[in-house]
Amino acid sequence: MNRHGAQVRPEGMDLKQVVTIVYALQALSFVLPVASIVGVVVDYIKRDDARGGWLESHIRWQIRTFWFTLLWVVLGSLLSVVGIGHLILLAAGVWYIYRVAKGWLRLTDGREMEVPA
Repeated sequence: MNRHGAQVRPEGMDLKQVVTIVYALQALSFVLPVASIVGVVVDYIKRDDARGGWLESHIRWQIRTFWFTLLWVVLGSLLSVVGIGHLILLAAGVWYIYRVAKGWLRLTDGREMEVPA
């Protein structure tokens, strides 16, 4: 606390800004796939800072989005030789867009994600 009774924050970005940047990295990953890897690494680094707060649900949402998308992309890529993989990749892309958009909108509204424990 400073002499006026206001809480003093450490220099740097606050956690909401970091989570916003990770959503931006996830969106950017359609053009630059390595951006999603950078985003998930940041999530793992910041996960302890978010523990117990409303942003914890967003970080968990982002991490799950990364890993499930990776799973579906790998599966779709393997099955693309028989044709069905292209549909899986398309569905994974649509699902990924949905997850990023829904999470980013809820973050902007200051709302938690509805993520099962």
